[in-house]
Amino acid sequence: MRVLVVEDEPRLAENIATALREAGFAVDHAADGLDGSYCAEQGLYDLIILDLMLPGRDGKTVLQHMRRTNIKTPVLILTAREGKDSLIELLNAGADDYIGKPFDLRELIARAKALIRRSKGTASPNLQVGDISIDTVQQKVTRADETIDLSPTEYRILEYLAHHTKSIVPKKVLLEHLYDFEWEHTDNVIEVHIFNLRRKLTVPGRESIIETVRHRGYRIRSKESL
Repeated sequence: MRVLVVEDEPRLAENIATALREAGFAVDHAADGLDGSYCAEQGLYDLIILDLMLPGRDGKTVLQHMRRTNIKTPVLILTAREGKDSLIELLNAGADDYIGKPFDLRELIARAKALIRRSKGTASPNLQVGDISIDTVQQKVTRADETIDLSPTEYRILEYLAHHTKSIVPKKVLLEHLYDFEWEHTDNVIEVHIFNLRRKLTVPGRESIIETVRHRGYRIRSKESL
């Protein structure tokens, strides 16, 4: 999944981005509220982590602008403010969750994953696709109780497709949600990873769990065909 971190303190932003990338997220960073608003408007993100005290435009204003313009991306607020009234005000303004500074990066990652799951309509950290189980916490994939060894990118593609089982996912969307802006996008890399995923996940004599829809993208096959 792809995350936008809007934080003006360089060291904190770097630490958050590093922790998120190690957890398997693609991460972009905006150092002020104006850039954060611009990035949020692109509609590329599965989660936005938003600091309140920002130059250019403060976090609450960024949040309110997002909700007024119908940007529904989940927002996790980073706040040093204390007091129930200010937190209630943030939630009423459209925040989905908040975490107080200083915070444990492990808790931040856990909250980020929970918000993304919730936004995809999944409460459990375990996804089930036919007889394939995906543990999104351990990033572990099993089929018939046998662990399937996937590369980090193969896992991320499978998890993204599993969160969108009723949709056809174009290659462009996979590129946008799996890689940050610093990575040079090419369609071929997705095709290679899809090929390897099929090879690792397909059971002899049965159709591949990942279906190619010509000129449109990829989707998980319906349970009836698995």
